[in-house]
Amino acid sequence: MRKSSLRRSGAALAAATSFALALTACGGTTKSDVKSDNASAASAGKADPNAATKKGLTVGFLPKQVNNPYFTTSDKGGEKALAELGSKYKEVGPSSATDTSGQVSYVNTLTQQQVNAIAVSAQDPGALCTALKQAMSNGIKVVTYDSDTSPGCRNAFVSQASAEDLGRTEVQLLAEQIGYKGEIAVLSAAQTATNQNTWIGYMKDELKDPKYKNIKLVKIAYGNDDAQQSFQQTQGLLQEHPNLKGIISPTTVGIKAAAQYLSGSKYKGKVKLTGLGTPNDMRKYVKNGTVDGFELWDPAKLGDLAARTAVALVSGQITGKEGETFKAGDTTYTIGKDGVINLGKPTVFDAKNIDQFNF
Repeated sequence: MRKSSLRRSGAALAAATSFALALTACGGTTKSDVKSDNASAASAGKADPNAATKKGLTVGFLPKQVNNPYFTTSDKGGEKALAELGSKYKEVGPSSATDTSGQVSYVNTLTQQQVNAIAVSAQDPGALCTALKQAMSNGIKVVTYDSDTSPGCRNAFVSQASAEDLGRTEVQLLAEQIGYKGEIAVLSAAQTATNQNTWIGYMKDELKDPKYKNIKLVKIAYGNDDAQQSFQQTQGLLQEHPNLKGIISPTTVGIKAAAQYLSGSKYKGKVKLTGLGTPNDMRKYVKNGTVDGFELWDPAKLGDLAARTAVALVSGQITGKEGETFKAGDTTYTIGKDGVINLGKPTVFDAKNIDQFNF
């Protein structure tokens, strides 16, 4: 059994909150509000790590976007875990990754259906809060996964990896690929996406290191997790910045669309591309020389941990407080500051190892 006790630092929370809220049109909470909200969200009852795991529960999964291959994989991981635990799985969600009002409606629907827990990947850090707090007031446990809300709006957040690790390692990968010199750009998802903005904040901080003095971030573009828009944004970046040496796309939809454009253009092999992608989406682009390497966690494991966290919360084994531990499969996890549970380190995929993975 391996022990996972990674914790996201207070700086990570501050960056996530301030950066995301600065880029959203909706209202947010102050840091003091977040602390008080989180205290109330995580303090309902006392954890009993020896409590029996409840069966016959229903956990509703609400991804940012249904029929997105990444969320299909992650949610199937949750479905499999719930089957093993003797509980039921259901998935609902919008077809657009920017339909925040749609996500709110689905939260309300799941609350009305009296599910035992909701696992949600939030499109916006604040927009779902009222609906999620209503769910919690009705005794429903709320787990965010992949993309967080403000801490007071859920019981726990299952993070795919340390936000700081993800932001910094993507810069490190690209810097190596371009020889630590040249103009770079970021192709993100939605402008309000909590996780994207947190990672980009750490990318900018990483670039302050003197070793990147010859690298210049010239543009952050938004493809809204839409393949066509991301393809067009890639084309636009290269037209606007003809000396561009590299692109980071921290979104599985974006990196695939960017790779598709680059592979059929004169920039293939000249403009480096990295970010977060799935092996199945990116395999052909690695093999044809468009992409040298990229990274990701295993989304099925992320969904698995979100499901197991939800059941542990409903069973009373954890409440979401810092320092609590629980077993999920063969791994023991420790809950970090503000209810954050880290899945683990990201994996770098390249020509040497990509055929070892199938997701």
